[in-house]
Amino acid sequence: MMYGFNDHLLGKFTVAVAACLLLASPVTQIRADEPAGKTELHFRGMMQELDRNMQKITAAISREDWALVAQIAPRIARHPELPLAEKMQILAYLGTNASEFHHIDAQTHEAASDLEQVAEFGDGKAVIQAFARVQENCLACHQNFRKPFVEHFHGAH
Repeated sequence: MMYGFNDHLLGKFTVAVAACLLLASPVTQIRADEPAGKTELHFRGMMQELDRNMQKITAAISREDWALVAQIAPRIARHPELPLAEKMQILAYLGTNASEFHHIDAQTHEAASDLEQVAEFGDGKAVIQAFARVQENCLACHQNFRKPFVEHFHGAH
């Protein structure tokens, strides 16, 4: 599946990227440019939900419960969007790296959609391969962007 860079998909990609960046992060607040300008993260809960869904899929795969995998995969592929203000904050930070984020996000959504489809057919080997692609894309996002993102928004020293 190919993704165009339109407003709807931009929102979805931004949420997924932000979720990948901060998944499992203990940080609960974003720092604005000024230390006094903290705001509560909306995507923290979303990231926690993505983490729970990934764990549920892992458990379902271990039980060969393909129907449950097919039920949960869309929650990763089509998760809720961030509020506009947070999208804009992240996009402003990403600058010229937004296209790389978009590429990783598109691959993650595609892999999660593929996961849903192969699980519906009960193809265990294909399920494991599609899930591995989801995980590989999350890892790529973390390795490429998480540390500088966290340092920028959270002031990690």
